[in-house]
Amino acid sequence: MQTPYRLGFACQYRHPQGSETLKEVEALQRGYNPRTTTLRWLGSVAASEAEAKLLGIIEHNLAAQLQLLAYVASLPAPLHMLRLSSDLLPFYSHPEWAAFYRAPSVVARLEAGFAAIGAQARAADIRLSFHPGQYCVLGSDKPQVVENSLAEFEYHADMIRWMGYGQRFQDFKCNVHIAGRLGAEGVRAVWPRLSEVARHCITFENEEKTYGIDACLQLADLAPVVLDIHHSWINEDRRIAPDSPRVQAIIDSWRGVRPVMHYSQPVERLQALGFAADAPLEMDAVLAQVGKTELYGHSAMMWNQVVNRYALAFLDRFDMMFEAKDKNLAVLAFYRAYLQG
Repeated sequence: MQTPYRLGFACQYRHPQGSETLKEVEALQRGYNPRTTTLRWLGSVAASEAEAKLLGIIEHNLAAQLQLLAYVASLPAPLHMLRLSSDLLPFYSHPEWAAFYRAPSVVARLEAGFAAIGAQARAADIRLSFHPGQYCVLGSDKPQVVENSLAEFEYHADMIRWMGYGQRFQDFKCNVHIAGRLGAEGVRAVWPRLSEVARHCITFENEEKTYGIDACLQLADLAPVVLDIHHSWINEDRRIAPDSPRVQAIIDSWRGVRPVMHYSQPVERLQALGFAADAPLEMDAVLAQVGKTELYGHSAMMWNQVVNRYALAFLDRFDMMFEAKDKNLAVLAFYRAYLQG
């Protein structure tokens, strides 16, 4: 039986520190988390050595995702939700490494490796997603940035397709911000250039600076809107009401698929400035102590209880992706504090 809601974490596993040293904890985490390298290093060695290094990283990253999925599968069903890392295939969309990634032996390995990841996720009923980085700017007014952004998004679409997703509307979520000087209209202009897999999976998330909820809703005819309640608070200086008509418009943009929202809190430093964990965070009071840019960062844990209760008011209609520095530990603590029977 499917759980009525899901809570998820993003990209990295954090091991709870008990009697282990920090070094021991870091060693325990390595098997779950991806590795990468730099273009500079790859260019500093012979081609054969660079390719061998990259193949080793790819093998590690594929195995790490399987281990991470096994961990998520061991959690209670409401926690079967995970954002996969975008860094699984270093420099996949970079022109210098295009030939390497098109080699038949590499393609065969990637197809098999990602198929195993998709099969494991479906077997455990884990809802998956990606979130390409903020350099993926489909609405840029610079043609080369648009080309690079399309290539980066199609890199994610390839991984999605190999996992067996992207076959129908929102069987997998791949989330981006609108971004770029051309904004929503720029995104609309490049939309036909995205592959069918990409168009099935893309979502648009409101951000804290320029393109908020209303900008995302301008694209609701193309793709669903991911509501980020922390970004909305910063962008509009007040919290969106759970019963707002705009929330219903966001839900409608998902066309019957259960919506996903993002949840984060400002950094814990606010507590040292007098904001108690059991007291409201009102924007006027916060801005009297810190600049707004300090609110862009994410907290380690979901420390403010009032904001947590506000977030819970959305859970009857949304799955919730936590964007917290302590990753799975933050989700587990929230679940145990507010939802575990």
